[in-house]
Amino acid sequence: MSTVKKGIAALALLLLLALLFVTILPWIASTQIVRDRIAYELSLWSGYRVALGEAPQLEVWPAFRATLRDVSFHEWSGESQAVLEADRLVVSLSPLAAVRGRIEMSAISMYRPSLRLTRTETSLELPASPGGGRIVQAIQAAKRLITADPKNPDVTSLPSDAFGTVEFSDGRIALVDGDSVESLTNLSGKITWPALNRTLRVTANGVWRGESVNVEASAATPLILMGGGSGDVTASLKSALVEASFEGKVNFSGERFFEGNGQINTPALRRMLDWAQIPITPSGTIGPVTLTSNIRGNAQRVRLESVALNFGGNNGTGVIDIAFADPVPAISGTLAFDKLDLRTYLAGFTSIATGRGSLSQPLETGIAHQMALDLRLSAATATLGNAELTDVAASTQVKGPLMALDLSHANGFGGELQAGLRIDKADDKKTVEIRMIATEVEALQLAKAAGAEKLLPQGRTNISVMLKGTGDDWNAVLGSAEGSVTTTLGQGSLGGLDLAKFRNRWAAGGFFALSEVAGGPIALKGADFKAKVTGGVARIEKADVFLDDQRVFSFTGIIPYFGRALAISGKLEPILPDGTRGLAELPFFIGGAWDSPYVAPVVPSEQQEEARPQPQAEQQQ
Repeated sequence: MSTVKKGIAALALLLLLALLFVTILPWIASTQIVRDRIAYELSLWSGYRVALGEAPQLEVWPAFRATLRDVSFHEWSGESQAVLEADRLVVSLSPLAAVRGRIEMSAISMYRPSLRLTRTETSLELPASPGGGRIVQAIQAAKRLITADPKNPDVTSLPSDAFGTVEFSDGRIALVDGDSVESLTNLSGKITWPALNRTLRVTANGVWRGESVNVEASAATPLILMGGGSGDVTASLKSALVEASFEGKVNFSGERFFEGNGQINTPALRRMLDWAQIPITPSGTIGPVTLTSNIRGNAQRVRLESVALNFGGNNGTGVIDIAFADPVPAISGTLAFDKLDLRTYLAGFTSIATGRGSLSQPLETGIAHQMALDLRLSAATATLGNAELTDVAASTQVKGPLMALDLSHANGFGGELQAGLRIDKADDKKTVEIRMIATEVEALQLAKAAGAEKLLPQGRTNISVMLKGTGDDWNAVLGSAEGSVTTTLGQGSLGGLDLAKFRNRWAAGGFFALSEVAGGPIALKGADFKAKVTGGVARIEKADVFLDDQRVFSFTGIIPYFGRALAISGKLEPILPDGTRGLAELPFFIGGAWDSPYVAPVVPSEQQEEARPQPQAEQQQ
């Protein structure tokens, strides 16, 4: 029993001594720590001269730590503005290391820190490189490993000094660009780097340009990256206006190579570009945009492969190249869509008139000065307003003041379509060229898609429109247009006109609304129309509507764009057996507005009764 008691007493004494040692150790250690020693250790790590506003305040329980106030990091040469300032730093220390006269920091908490970075053309940098320190020495060691084997540096030989964690709250980053300063504010987050040869992770959230942002990033071999080598990186940015992520390999030296998988999505492209201060402004509202791709490139050129793009509900795939060698970015590529809303697509480049009220809106072409573009598109199906198109092939070219939007092929309205819009700006004037060719399309489908409600032709038609005008809005362009319009219609009919009613109303004398003689349809053999456009006025050179009963309506006159008025003379003529035309009957004049025309007989009133046929006979023809 005496042996057992002695053993228990010895164990109790050992425990008491251990407890006493652990309890008094921080006080012993605190006698080894002085103000200059902590500042010196911070300087050894950062490479900057560290200044403290007052002596550190030491706490030994429940954790051994030092609180530093009014802390600032400066360049070593002369008096300079602080690179980093903080109202307060709380440093977690190792008491065992302190007993040996050393400072080992396992964690740092910064309160209201302010970091100053200089914005360059390609990156953000500290105002000057640190004068030395463990971080710089470790980076130099990494550079030597990269020089020895650039493709596969020996990461096992990297410095393994313990680093720890750095937390920050209510911080600020000042981005200095010459005389201008932009700030990220309300920054809070954490940097976790257990050792210099381990993975570095950063999480942060704050406010940038009025929007809350959250950033996360990690690097598997941060020293290799800092030394100019390549390493694996993941990064993400989240805000109300944009979410973006990247995972892959990067190299921050030279032209800054990167390769990996990237994604970006935004609910409002225009607002996001404006917030990010990217000098590209789409002309119209595009809506939400999502892009994912394999991305590779450098500071001069970026290639997006396996692109999956969705904008405004349109899904496309393809390849995109972006070059930054010129003052504005040059974008080229091909995209294939299952379904494409052409109006949404075109709104990204220029203002598209969707009705009379929008014709006076400015003709936006600002994007032509913000990028160079050569983009080829294809779509299995596409829509343009009410028009449904298939097998679409199109291209968009933008360079300097010139913008060209071409629909090289599309099936629509039962036939084939081609169209083009070319906008060029010279001497503060915008010159607009409009081209449309429709081949063997269904006239009725085309008329309804164009909004026609009264006169509805039916049959196969060919249309050619070539116009060129100048102006800053669509009204001015169309009002100054020069060019031609030609149309041919095959065998079919014309709805919206009852010929018997027309003859009776004509014979009754006085003008009448065209809507008063609505009806039909009238059987047609075909129709030909040709007009020359000068100064926004279409002058009819030929307009014949061939009825199925060997008669023809022929028209002459003008159709001015401004005023939306009509000034057309017409007549009904028989076609003789030898193909010539007989004596004209029912001469008339069409005037009034485009959407409410009226008809006025032009023969003397005493001849009108004689010319009146029997309604029954007319209807039988």
